[in-house]
Amino acid sequence: MLDTTKFIIRDLLERGKISDEQVSRATSHAAEHQVELLEALVQTQCLTYRDLAVTRARICEYPFVDLDRFDIDHGNGSLIPASVAEKLGVFPLFVIDGVATVAMTDPLDLQAVDQVRQITRLDVEPVLCEEQALRTLIKRAYSMLRTTEALDGADHAPGDELTTGEEPIVAAVNQIIAGAVDAVASDIHISPDERALLIRYRIDGVLQTQQGPALAAHAGMVQRLKVMAGLDLTQTRKPQDGKFRFVHHGTPVDVRLSVVPTINGENVVLRLLRQGSKVAGIADLGMPEGIRAWYREAIARPHGMILVTGPTGSGKTTTLYAALSDINSPERNIMTIEDPVEIRLPMIRQIQADHGIGLTFASALRSVLRQDPDVVLVGEIRDEETAHIAVQSALTGHLVFSTLHTNDAMGTISRLQDLGVPPYAITNSLLGVIAQRLVRKVCVHCCAPAENGRADLARTGLSVDPDSTFVRGLGCSECAHTGYKGRCGVFEALPVTPGVSRAIETEAPRDVLLAEARRAGLRTLAEDAAAKAAGHITSVEEVLRLVVSVEEQPELPSAEPSVVERRLSA
Repeated sequence: MLDTTKFIIRDLLERGKISDEQVSRATSHAAEHQVELLEALVQTQCLTYRDLAVTRARICEYPFVDLDRFDIDHGNGSLIPASVAEKLGVFPLFVIDGVATVAMTDPLDLQAVDQVRQITRLDVEPVLCEEQALRTLIKRAYSMLRTTEALDGADHAPGDELTTGEEPIVAAVNQIIAGAVDAVASDIHISPDERALLIRYRIDGVLQTQQGPALAAHAGMVQRLKVMAGLDLTQTRKPQDGKFRFVHHGTPVDVRLSVVPTINGENVVLRLLRQGSKVAGIADLGMPEGIRAWYREAIARPHGMILVTGPTGSGKTTTLYAALSDINSPERNIMTIEDPVEIRLPMIRQIQADHGIGLTFASALRSVLRQDPDVVLVGEIRDEETAHIAVQSALTGHLVFSTLHTNDAMGTISRLQDLGVPPYAITNSLLGVIAQRLVRKVCVHCCAPAENGRADLARTGLSVDPDSTFVRGLGCSECAHTGYKGRCGVFEALPVTPGVSRAIETEAPRDVLLAEARRAGLRTLAEDAAAKAAGHITSVEEVLRLVVSVEEQPELPSAEPSVVERRLSA
């Protein structure tokens, strides 16, 4: 095998990718840590593995193939035994007209090329790939392939226990979860259709289809997941929920499992909660300066209620945790009631709600108030009883944080009234409301100018500075060719100022409340999103998608005075 190290170093130096000083530093690092020079260049952050692979391809005069740019059929692994693929570092990517395009870490290894040609009985066209990406592909492809082969050779009926001693099933489940963790997915969907098994990851809020085993593996995978979560293996006709911990590369990930029966079999959704998640501070949330300043001032108050609203998955918990992180100190007794506890916070007493034993938000809140708290976080105000206790807590000297599911900040007022809280109690307890959504960020590696941004925004009634420009993502390996990588929050705030209080107490129409909120500095979710598009953080398409999601919903019908309203009026 030809050692190309010196040629690669020379090429990198000639093209200005590295300097002599970096080579010298890497040489010392290599000697100290007993690694090869090229590996040392990566470890000292002079290069990336992709840089090395591209340069090696130039030197070897073979095409470089970015595996992330293609949807590789894992079934191609059947052309070569797994042991050979792993030993030689090879995998057939495509077979067209009797020619196999084979990914290799070293296309100059002629013995490996000849061995692949003999095994596949096909002409071989070597291409060079990044070694880590190729090893990952080989591992996952053969894991799925072994599962399918094991099931094809087994005689079983749907619902039979397939995991006892069935290593391929175990490996397939582990690979699917590990792949989701690597992709920074928030959820995994395992959905049986009539003729296929659909595996999808939710990445940056959008479901993306992944390759997985055949439909025959479904029953075994569900059984394996039930074993991991301690669920009833014999029950297939009722929904079940559970949780387990998955360790990937030494990092624990808590997984919440939901199993629901459908006409095609049990549908599985796994929510991934990373233990190592860092709690952001308010400065890290991406709030506009005006909202950030108001939020910091509000959380410094000794009592009152602050609500964060938005749909599931809009980042409400992150915003609340940021506040707790900023005010957390030994001088404050902070207690939370959550369902579930997603991130553990130091010095804060966190309670896991459990409706199965009657530990609801309302019942837990009553107990918490007897623990002499200064600050209380209630995961969600879902019912009249919780709303009543939260309001009373805010009125009696506690700083209360909670969430509501409303469309925007002003919708919180009518929602509280629907829950039986009279206007005077709202104005005396509520400090303000933050509404938020998450939008995808344009990938910085493939962003390009976008046309017609101002015109598209104008059609929705949004306006931006005439000199503003906009970008979009073209799609690249860094963003899995979606054009987006990561998400950021967009926010609107409704401080309860004297003018807003008067509008609430007089039960003024929505347009009057909006006018008072505007005078208090309110900028809508869509306006904040448009500003972030003009700042090249997100795209106009994401803004338009947000506008549709926050369009005003019909008001809920009024109800008879509730038990809570009668209590508060007494």
